[in-house]
Amino acid sequence: MHRLLTGIRPYLALLLLCLGLYVPGQSAVPPLDRDESRYMQASKQMLESGDFVAIRFQDTPRNKKPVGIYWAQAAAVAALSDPASPSPWPYRLPSWLGATAAVLMTFGFGKHLFGRGVAFAGAGLLAASLILVAEAHQAKTDAALLACVVAAMGVFGRLYLQARKGPAVPAWQIAAMWLALGAGMLIKGPVPVMVMGLAALALVAADRRWRWLGTARPVTGLTLALAVVAPWMLALAASPQADFVSAAVKEDLIPKLLGGQEAHGGFPGLYLALALATLWPGSLFLIPAAVRSWRMRGEPAVRFCLAWIVPSWLVFELVPTKLPHYPLPLYPAVCLLIAAALFAVREPAYALLSKGWQKAVGGIWALVGVVLAAAALALPVLYGEGFAWISVPTAACAALAAALPLRKSWSGLHLPAAALAVLLAVPTYAGVFQGVMPHLDRLWIAPRLADAVRAVAPADAPVVLSGYSEPSAVFLIGTGTRLVSAEAVADALAADPGAVGVVDARDLPAFRARAEALGLPPLAPRTEVRGFNYSKGRELDLQVFRRDGPVP
Repeated sequence: MHRLLTGIRPYLALLLLCLGLYVPGQSAVPPLDRDESRYMQASKQMLESGDFVAIRFQDTPRNKKPVGIYWAQAAAVAALSDPASPSPWPYRLPSWLGATAAVLMTFGFGKHLFGRGVAFAGAGLLAASLILVAEAHQAKTDAALLACVVAAMGVFGRLYLQARKGPAVPAWQIAAMWLALGAGMLIKGPVPVMVMGLAALALVAADRRWRWLGTARPVTGLTLALAVVAPWMLALAASPQADFVSAAVKEDLIPKLLGGQEAHGGFPGLYLALALATLWPGSLFLIPAAVRSWRMRGEPAVRFCLAWIVPSWLVFELVPTKLPHYPLPLYPAVCLLIAAALFAVREPAYALLSKGWQKAVGGIWALVGVVLAAAALALPVLYGEGFAWISVPTAACAALAAALPLRKSWSGLHLPAAALAVLLAVPTYAGVFQGVMPHLDRLWIAPRLADAVRAVAPADAPVVLSGYSEPSAVFLIGTGTRLVSAEAVADALAADPGAVGVVDARDLPAFRARAEALGLPPLAPRTEVRGFNYSKGRELDLQVFRRDGPVP
């Protein structure tokens, strides 16, 4: 074990772990609705239009998040693929690279706070956490944001230790901290500033010392951070989307603060309840680690991690809009505190890991693995073409990932239990993303619909959709795809015999009535696509129509 922690070996081991966790499924899982496909489509449109300033989904300004993640995705596609390609993996590349960077940097700064052993274990627990694995497989902001937050907070933590006679922090790392903060702002606006700012306030309040903050060189640093954001803001001010900031505040930020946006509401404390799943498998030791950390809050490293976690976690709990990934920027500190508890074998608090109530918590924790195993077996039957053999090893790995670590922990072997849980998470997640999810054909309506459209018309034929307006359909069929009513589909077919019209079966009466009123001959569908729209929770039967061309 000691040799594994020396030199670059821990970085290589963590890199291999991340590759095993994040790469499977990158190209096998189709674009997900709705957020991922919106990001992908907006990035695709940047490449198609050559406009890298304004963010749009088709003709609608996307006043949600800043431009950073769109630039990263567009750069990946330009370097490795083509905007015309339907493959999602280049758009997801910034996410899994961001997740990997966050894991490596958690070890990199964690070793200065707690030592190499704790840092390695904490980074491994972060890498395998269910929420980070999920975000690493989606072309969204959160994994890339995590990398920026870890880079900034890691240096900030070293500055805090430096004020307590710790090793000096090089000037280049301080500059990197502020640049990372600026990059985080370019990805998700005020979130990284909130995390660092609240941590600083918490440390000042707890220690009643503030002069050490001057070692962060805030004037120079803020200038660097703003220099990252300013070029886009200046270009935006001269573009038709000059009202981006005010629109983002009105349309995105304020609704999240005042109420559960887009039906994503929740009660205060929900994130704490969800942590057993989102932080799985490391969540097995979450409660003893929390108790131990509070008892040891006088230690500088523990205090810094608590300052990183507690204030921002309270903000997330109080904001009405709740999404499982919101607390992700706090998870590196959580995982380090869990790892520190696992290594504290000579402390009285170590006995908490073997208490009877902790064993009961472990039984609840194991349900996450049981649910994963059951889902691996059941979902292909419910939403695929029937039983899939890949489900068997996937379910077995999920069950073992729940049972074996729990058994070791109940035997008092807590650190080996954590290591075993992380290792078993690799084949479990690989089976889910590479094996099980691609078999859920009934959920993947957009790829099958895109194939059906291409089968009945040339690639440049106009396409109008009714009854299925998910962003994945726009991404896979084409930016020019129009999302309209059933009557408007009939109008489009009347105006252009070469157009392709798609109508949900429940809207066929309105479509046929309009077509008859326009004098169109009775139209039979060329093909149909059936499936389950998981975004709306209902069955679909999409009928594909075209007036011209041979009937396949």
